[in-house]
Amino acid sequence: MFIKLTKEQKDMMIGDIQSFFSQERGEDISEFAAERVLDLVKESLAPHFYNAAILDAKHVIEQQFSSMEDEILTLERPIKR
Repeated sequence: MFIKLTKEQKDMMIGDIQSFFSQERGEDISEFAAERVLDLVKESLAPHFYNAAILDAKHVIEQQFSSMEDEILTLERPIKR
């Protein structure tokens, strides 16, 4: 996956994963294990969220374009015959 994370972001996410496993499952996992979970999320799950976000953005742009098109059409002048 092409996601580039800063070291700070990656460290924060690894800490979040470790906290999740500790609180939800009562398991203490190593930094290495948490990094493997992060890799799984990045490679297998993140593309689904990314694609959903792209689709949402597409819908917003389509709505805005439709609205602009309506506004432009109100500027038309009648043609006298």
